[in-house]
Amino acid sequence: MWIYLNDRFVHDHEAVISVFDHGFLYGDGVFETMRSYGPRLFMRDRHLSRLFQSADAIGIKIPTPLAQWADILHEALVRNEVGNDHQDAYVRITISRGVGEIGLDPALCSSPTVVVMTKPLVPPASCLYDHGVTVKVASTKRNLPSALPPRIKTTNFLNNILAKQEAIAGNAFDSLLLNWEGHLTEGTTSNLFFVRDGRLSTPALDCGLLNGITRQVVIQLAEELHLPFEEGYFTVDQLYQADECFLTNTSMEILPVVAVDNRRVGSGAPGPLTRKLQARFIQSRARLSEPPTSS
Repeated sequence: MWIYLNDRFVHDHEAVISVFDHGFLYGDGVFETMRSYGPRLFMRDRHLSRLFQSADAIGIKIPTPLAQWADILHEALVRNEVGNDHQDAYVRITISRGVGEIGLDPALCSSPTVVVMTKPLVPPASCLYDHGVTVKVASTKRNLPSALPPRIKTTNFLNNILAKQEAIAGNAFDSLLLNWEGHLTEGTTSNLFFVRDGRLSTPALDCGLLNGITRQVVIQLAEELHLPFEEGYFTVDQLYQADECFLTNTSMEILPVVAVDNRRVGSGAPGPLTRKLQARFIQSRARLSEPPTSS
């Protein structure tokens, strides 16, 4: 596997980062994950824009100019023989504060560390889309937005990991996190949508959640389909009363949820509005994906 490290491509066994890197020491960094449909990266430019916004929010200046990223990503796909007509790609970009002496002062690090990894995409099994997944509400609460703004896609994922451990222990596909006021926020790596009385609902950003790229796309598709839609402050009890539910992220797209805390959602099968949005999403992949390079 070829890894892009700082300013060049190296083999994976040469992709070594110092133990003094503040990403390792303190989780001080940001990241983005993308996927391709063939050679076209889904919402590439919006992912890159969010990467730069996250880095700027914590005071990291990404050394690679935005204009160069399309070519770097294209070369990463070509070198690893993914992102082609035979194999969709998974892409991970990580930017850490960089190498420096032990201490919290960002000035200790002279230059950020830049890493790009690409590999074959392994989406959820098709049976999960056919039959849906189960989730549970975690006891772990979502970070306070005033303590760690959710718009920053940080490499410090301990909050999510603790909630994921709860899901694994409960034999659930994922956990849903509540905020400090008991309102629904999101899954460990996904956004949450549900349907009640024909209306599509999703937690508002003010609840303390990441404005996922696929979340934004689903809202756009709902508008195109003229579906009743609302963002708001929702409780677990309201979710228990839902007729349909699904999770969204870049890799899984739209994944139906058929049970929450062992309570059946609706009929216990993926619902018609979920199926309608899934079909619209599939139809829209090409127009929502960028060409291989900036040229």
